[in-house]
Parts: sequence; C-alpha cells; structure tokens
Amino acid sequence: MSKKTDGKKVSITLKSISAANGIPDVTELVTSGYLQTVDENGESGYCVSYEDSAATGFQGTETKVSCFGERLARMERVGAGNSDKITELMMESQKKHHCFYGTEYGDLMLGIYTKQIVNRMTDDGGQLYLKYTLDVNSALLTENEVYMEVKPV
Repeated sequence: MSKKTDGKKVSITLKSISAANGIPDVTELVTSGYLQTVDENGESGYCVSYEDSAATGFQGTETKVSCFGERLARMERVGAGNSDKITELMMESQKKHHCFYGTEYGDLMLGIYTKQIVNRMTDDGGQLYLKYTLDVNSALLTENEVYMEVKPV
C-alpha cells in the first residue's frame, strides 16, 4: 500500500464466522480504529486498522483490512499475536492465493480461495463482507465469513 491519507477515527463492528468440520465458531468485536483512503497500483480503496484484543485471539496485534472494489481485499496482522511477523491474507474474488500466516506456534503457508467480496465502503465508513476458505496442503481447514461495519465517531 502507498499514499495513505489522514485517517478518520471510526467505530468498527466485526463479526467473524469460521467453520471447521461444519462446526461454526463466531467471534464478535466492537472497537475503535481508523479509516484511510489508499492507492495501490493506481486503484483507489480503503484501509481500516484496529488493535486486536483477547476476544479475537490476537491480543497485542494490529490488524489492517484493505479493500479495492469487489475484486480485491487484504488482511494484514503484525504484532505480538504472531511473533512480530507480518501475516498477510490476499483475497481476490474467485481466485486462490497462497499466503504466509505466522502464529506463536510456527509459520504456515495457507491457501485462501475467495468466494465473495461485497464492498460498501465510502469515505464516511460503510460495510465490507468477505467469504473465503482456508486450506493447508490443499486440505480444507475452515470456511470463513467476515462482516465489518465502520462508522465515524
């Protein structure tokens, strides 16, 4: 990412559903963070950043979620929750990417297939929906949905 503009303080409501073997695990978080416009390779988008908490399992970690239309989204985490390494999940609609995922127990290479991106973000906030699967060595690990709502404060 490049050319970040001044960020606006926002309230973020995040709901994540991760299902392994058909058993859903739901995580909900309401926190404050920042909304910034970003430009990547000439394409404009939005970046929402926030500090994670124990509720998400990534306490001490900063998360950034960037979206560019309904084609591309990226989730980055850096900090104590993943051994101070950057974890990046690249999500491109109807495509599979292999992404590095650092954990306190070791590093993984995950396959991420993005089924759907619904982006309703504006300069004043909005909603973002991501639906994707994660696999390890081509074996399905989880099916995931992320609902994010961003409001100015």
